[in-house]
Amino acid sequence: MTEHVYKKIELTGSSTVGIQEAIENAVSKAAANTDNMRWLEVIETRGHIENGKVAHWQVTIKIGFALTE
Repeated sequence: MTEHVYKKIELTGSSTVGIQEAIENAVSKAAANTDNMRWLEVIETRGHIENGKVAHWQVTIKIGFALTE
């Protein structure tokens, strides 16, 4: 089995639609600038409330990517 070394970055994605889209927005933006992404972990989820309803979601994630040799 090949051994890997990983680095993690922390990002917060947001969306007016939902949690999944907030995560996908963060991953999509990271993919434009980061190679070898392998996994993510959700760190924090929060919502912004306006007029008694959720106006948008913010999800903080950590993305792990493999360092190349």
